Amino acid sequence: MGQVEATTERIISADPEEVFDTLADYSGTRAKLLPEQYSEYEVREGGDGEGTLVHWKLQATSKRVRDCLLEVTEPSAGQLVEKDRNSSMVTTWTVTPAGEGRAKVVVSSTWTGATGIGGFFERAFAPKGLARIHDAVLARLAAEVEKG
Repeated sequence: MGQVEATTERIISADPEEVFDTLADYSGTRAKLLPEQYSEYEVREGGDGEGTLVHWKLQATSKRVRDCLLEVTEPSAGQLVEKDRNSSMVTTWTVTPAGEGRAKVVVSSTWTGATGIGGFFERAFAPKGLARIHDAVLARLAAEVEKG
């Protein structure tokens, strides 16, 4: 079993604080940022950053659907960590300044991969697929905060 990681980043033309607040707004804006691979979105506790418990199903491929129940923490400024209670997956969103009125958003997911031939294919293909899904979220985030 090896650690599998998928990382994506984007520079967004908006104030880093606004970008972070938009990402952390699980009871409002966050649902609008999710592409069609997500379903059954539901905030079960909290709704704004730290202390939020959120559920969704993530359809990574036509046959692979993850039932996710995520605990959200904010271990440091500009950082949201979503730990899945149903798997080893941990997704970290980090928002940092990237020049005047710009933010760099990095999203990284890690999990313990399968063993054997299935694990080989998971390590080979899952990071690319998840990176595409995260890139779609980042594109929607950019569209949401760059309106002004």
